[in-house]
This record gives sequence, C-alpha cells and structure tokens, in this order.
Amino acid sequence: MNREDGTATIEFVWLSILLLVPFVYILVAVFDTQRASYGVSTASRSAARAFLQAPDVAAGERRARLAAQVALDDQGLPAASVRITCLPSPADCLQPASSVRVVVRTTQALPLTPSALGSQLGGITVDSTHTEPYGTFRRDR
Repeated sequence: MNREDGTATIEFVWLSILLLVPFVYILVAVFDTQRASYGVSTASRSAARAFLQAPDVAAGERRARLAAQVALDDQGLPAASVRITCLPSPADCLQPASSVRVVVRTTQALPLTPSALGSQLGGITVDSTHTEPYGTFRRDR
C-alpha cells in the first residue's frame, strides 16, 4: 500500500473549502449591495412623490423623509441622508412647471463583520437620485 492513498480526497476537500468560502462571501456582499441599491432607489422615488403631495414645503420635507425611512426600513437598511432640492429654484417649489429632486445616500456595511472591530469597519456607499415633476393637473385641497 502506498502512503499517499486517500490524500487526493483530502486535498480536494481543503481546496474546495478555501475557494468556496470567499466565493460565497463575495456573493453575499453583492446581494446585500443590490438590496441596498433597490432600497435607496425606492426611497428616493417614494420621497419625491410624498413631497409633491404635501400642502406646503415644510410638510413636504417631513413627509419625504418619513417615506424614505419607511422604504429603507422595508429593506432592512440603516438610516440614510435625504437631500431635497426644488427645481428650477427653491422659490418655485410646489408650483406648476417645477419639479423636485431627491437624493438618498446610505452606506451598506460589509456582511459578517464583527461588531467588536467597530461600527463601520467597511462598507459600500449607495445613492439614488430621483426627479419628479410637479403635476400640472394636480388637484388642490
């Protein structure tokens, strides 16, 4: 009997583990990033629509931030920065022929990072911009 009988199986198992674990980690990171991308895209669209349905700018900002947070919570994402800009100028907000641009930005943490190493060891920043026109035929309340 040869002393090397059975070592090919052991080498195959170890090589498979060494290659499979990083591959699975990369897949999980890609899927988390895709989830974050979908979440911020939905959040920016929802925030813009909520802003335009408000009776005034102050209420619109509150509604937009709340709508963005609901969309982010739905995807299990952390709090994000929400920036609202009225176009063509801030004075033209909620007027016919104007529009609102909402930018939502968050950082998706890398998966399986231990909390003992810090709250943000590493992450991927994801953002989305959505511009929604003010409806010309909008019904006033």
